[in-house]
Amino acid sequence: MSDGFVKVARVADLAVGKMMRVAVGRRRILLANVEGHFYAVDDTCTHEDASLSTGSLRGAFVKCPLHGSRFDLRTGQAMEEPAQVDLQTYAVRVRDESIFVELKETVTR
Repeated sequence: MSDGFVKVARVADLAVGKMMRVAVGRRRILLANVEGHFYAVDDTCTHEDASLSTGSLRGAFVKCPLHGSRFDLRTGQAMEEPAQVDLQTYAVRVRDESIFVELKETVTR
């Protein structure tokens, strides 16, 4: 897509209730399928340098594997300490069974 969206995966690559890390240039983005809705946020926990893709997904919330911080994937909001800084979120589109993420940040935190 020429409007700032980049293809990162196919819908078939990410089952409902699963998440994965994708690389978009230098960015590491966590992509999650929550009840058929796709969300994209920065993959690195804002508290420590841990990959959220290795954490656990419960509904729309991801839990960091290192110290247990939880984040809302819909908004990027840090829900539990020790993290106090929200995650960067990215707009997601699905077209022709492909998942696209907008490189331009949608929320500045």
